[in-house]
Amino acid sequence: MRFTKDEIRKAMLLYAVTDSSWLKEGQTLAQVVEDVLANGATFLQIREKEMEHGAFLAEARQLQATAAKHHVPFVVNDAIDIALELDADGVHVGQSDIVGKDVRAMIGPDKILGISANTVETAVAAQAAGADYIGVGAVFPTSTKKDAKSLSREEMRAICEAVDIPVVAIGGINAGNLSQLSGSGVDGVAVVSAIFAQPDPGEATRHLLELSRAMVASHG
Repeated sequence: MRFTKDEIRKAMLLYAVTDSSWLKEGQTLAQVVEDVLANGATFLQIREKEMEHGAFLAEARQLQATAAKHHVPFVVNDAIDIALELDADGVHVGQSDIVGKDVRAMIGPDKILGISANTVETAVAAQAAGADYIGVGAVFPTSTKKDAKSLSREEMRAICEAVDIPVVAIGGINAGNLSQLSGSGVDGVAVVSAIFAQPDPGEATRHLLELSRAMVASHG
């Protein structure tokens, strides 16, 4: 694996998930991602639901090169075929994407595999399926997953205690509520609009990184 287990755990601290719908006029996703990684984001996932295959591939290649320059893990959301075509660092999949599939076998032993979970049972199953980390959420109400039920801090702690692999919290997290995750046991936060919808994504990244460090340190 290009990234060790310890490096993956540390990379959960501030996990940036792209959303080009927030781009302002004249901006490119590659420019914003460069700014975000230069200001301390520790992990990068490309998640572009509305982009057609060719455009997605071209965009992903650019982001992959930027992530490599900053030695930040780069994974593709859901699209296992594209992750393999790019030779990305890995893939992140949801519960519906793993039904009837052995994703670990599909991507090989050296790629990063992230799996979404929202219960102890699905988290334990994800670990058994070969996940390197788990994305747990939604932790707050979120516009990207309108039907997602918010998890309590106790539920998150139970998930963290049930698995040995890193856990990153996702869903509605922003600078105003991130500190509420203190004591939950998570290894970091994954954010979309808290970075990409902000007037200055680089500055937003810097601030979120400070908050996430303090939150993780509070677990004791």
